Amino acid sequence: MSNVYLIRHGQAGTRDEYDTLSELGRRQARLLGEHLVGQGVGFAAAYAGGLRRQQQTAAQVAAAYAEAGLAFPELKIDAGWDEFDFHHVYKELAPLMCADDPEFRREHEEMLAEARASALDPSADVHRRWRNSDTKAMDAWVEGRYPYSGESWEQFLARVAACRPEAGGNVAVFTSAVPAAVWTARTVEAASTHVPRLAAVLLNTAYTVLQLRADEALLLTFNAVPHLHAPELRTRR
Repeated sequence: MSNVYLIRHGQAGTRDEYDTLSELGRRQARLLGEHLVGQGVGFAAAYAGGLRRQQQTAAQVAAAYAEAGLAFPELKIDAGWDEFDFHHVYKELAPLMCADDPEFRREHEEMLAEARASALDPSADVHRRWRNSDTKAMDAWVEGRYPYSGESWEQFLARVAACRPEAGGNVAVFTSAVPAAVWTARTVEAASTHVPRLAAVLLNTAYTVLQLRADEALLLTFNAVPHLHAPELRTRR
């Protein structure tokens, strides 16, 4: 039996440089590590996807254990835990959607203008809010409405479902919102159509705990952030 801690990465960078933790993201991750240490949680194994923001989150948690004089397992990298490439999805589908949907085109052009104006301000709203045009692009990818050269939604689901965190006891998995939502949905036997909605509520450095047994999986905790006491520490992007 294993208790798998699915840990979403800390707050990441700007729209154009997303795959790195922000200063706040590093703080969130260190606070998570300090909380786990304080709760006496030890891990038999630790995994992370291949993305920088996932591994940087793991490094901050491991540093909190080291600071307390406690061991933290060597990180195993498994790209199966990677988030889908939203940047590539949006970049490839947006021109096609602009041609079909005037409202999407307006929202897309507004976003580009805000991003240019806020290029030097990583805290700007354009970098920190999931916009309606983002939702539309993701929905189009999930539904397969346009040709796309990258990973399909079905391929993404299969990739994440194939991950196997092997170890008894507690296992830390440093991943992203949608992979964590995929596993949560599978555990509660929810349809894959619910995955985006589950992912949308996951906070940065939130942990979801699944208990994996030989013949079943149980959801013990979802989207927990007891380490983020102040409202300004709680972010989704």
